[in-house]
Amino acid sequence: MKIAIYGRAFSEDLLPYVEEVFEVIAQHNLVPIVYHQYHNFIQKKSAKKIDFETFSEHSDLVNKVDVLISLGGDGTLLDTLSLVRDSGIPIMGINFGRLGFLASNNKYEINKSITALINKDYNLDSRSLLSLSADVPLFGEENYALNDVTIHRNDNSSMMIIHTSMNGSFLNSYWGDGLIISTPTGSTAYSLSCGGPIIFPSAQNFAITPIAPHNLNVRPVIISDDCELTFEIETRSNKFLISCDSRNISVDKTVKINLKKADFSIKLIRLNNESYLNTLRNKLLWGIDTRNY
Repeated sequence: MKIAIYGRAFSEDLLPYVEEVFEVIAQHNLVPIVYHQYHNFIQKKSAKKIDFETFSEHSDLVNKVDVLISLGGDGTLLDTLSLVRDSGIPIMGINFGRLGFLASNNKYEINKSITALINKDYNLDSRSLLSLSADVPLFGEENYALNDVTIHRNDNSSMMIIHTSMNGSFLNSYWGDGLIISTPTGSTAYSLSCGGPIIFPSAQNFAITPIAPHNLNVRPVIISDDCELTFEIETRSNKFLISCDSRNISVDKTVKINLKKADFSIKLIRLNNESYLNTLRNKLLWGIDTRNY
């Protein structure tokens, strides 16, 4: 098995966990390939010998790697999409961050998690993505999102109007700060904090969630993921903001945005001792009412 490792810069207190990852992989007589910036950062931080082959882009992994391990939080795991893309390489996240919906494996169980991975004691959880297009090029070849695509007003106090159509038919004009279009994966992220619904990963749906809507009768809507959405923006500013997961750009208000389901999915590794229901209960603190026990 060939394992790739990706991560971001980290604080000093996380160094022992990072070193443990490499130690456990070595105990199984495997040699990982490490993201070059992460590799350089670890070499400066660690007194131990961390010197492996490195990679820097998508083409370095295709047909060369069996699995990618993300070390960090959910944001770190989202970074890996630009590296994995449509290659089908499965991703396992070890959570060094806070909530950890995507990177759900605990940093205190690194040995257990990596051993299960190497023994192939896991299931593959297929997650759908959103694909963005426009009448001008946006985001280049990384025009997709695992969590959500967000349309947001620019840095001013004026609200915006987002004229929205679904499959060519007018849906609604959203007055407010913006609009979140989320996948089932992203339904527990920004959309949830704005009052959006939780959608199970196996559901073939997307959610449209308004951000601070001006009309109180405007509520989130769940649509089938085979729908195509079109957005035209009306705002006093000349530009608005659009994001694909954590990637943000400023766009001219004359640009027309189209969204649909991407023609590929991302495979997340879910170890056999965990389930989505357990993740929901643990991360959202469901069931802590003492009457449940």
